Amino acid sequence: MPSRRATPKKGLGPTIAPAAGGTASVVKVGQKQCRPFLLQVMVFSPEAGYKFEVVVEKACTPENDPVWKLVFDLYKQKRDGFDQIVHVSFRAGTAEEGDGVKRMALEGVSEKQADLLTGPVYDAAKTLEGVSTPTPQHKETIRKTMSKVATAEV
Repeated sequence: MPSRRATPKKGLGPTIAPAAGGTASVVKVGQKQCRPFLLQVMVFSPEAGYKFEVVVEKACTPENDPVWKLVFDLYKQKRDGFDQIVHVSFRAGTAEEGDGVKRMALEGVSEKQADLLTGPVYDAAKTLEGVSTPTPQHKETIRKTMSKVATAEV
């Protein structure tokens, strides 16, 4: 059987050194599997002329870990249907938030979560109607209210 050792070839000229600072991504394949999905969990009309949709999203990192998101889209009625006026994508930042969003996918929206969505979240999102650039205060208010929804049943 021939040797598997690399032997230098003569007469090939100068060798090129590998680029400095290169990176490689290695992902262990095995037991851990993450499968992304989207699940629409709620469509609600909080007042005449408006509706919102809530979607639970599970994405996966390159390391095959789940990333849980709660998406809130607010629509305003126009003559020929609804136009989306606000889109909020809340990414769970703590284990408690992740567990809460996951629970929404498995068990649905609880009464307490529905109250938070139709109250503080809807109110905070509606204040962004017509706002071209949300302020840091707007963003923080939305983040806090979405976090309350995620952790309401944890």
